[in-house]
Amino acid sequence: MRKALAKQNGIRKKFSGVFARIGKKTNFKGYSEETILLNSITDLETNIHVTDHIWFSFTKGFQNAGLKEGKEGVVIEFEARVKEYKKGYVNKGLNINESRIDWKLSNPTKIVIKK
Repeated sequence: MRKALAKQNGIRKKFSGVFARIGKKTNFKGYSEETILLNSITDLETNIHVTDHIWFSFTKGFQNAGLKEGKEGVVIEFEARVKEYKKGYVNKGLNINESRIDWKLSNPTKIVIKK
């Protein structure tokens, strides 16, 4: 759980992270979609480490900032909103609900690569 983020639910803030790699996932329509992994996420306002990693969709904002394979280790600054979401396994047919609440960063904007 990302308890440092839980206290800031709904707030838009500035964060930094270290670019690790580009990956892929299958979106809800079944198509392949590129993603981006950032490590060591820090709240720049308080300088507190909020989570060890976070995945984002590889949007135009990241592409326009100049991110691509081979740039691992560069620091990225961005603004994002802290949001709550449910994660875990649910099977209604077998009456299994192992979901729990966690927090994520969503809608990253003002993405800048720091040299």
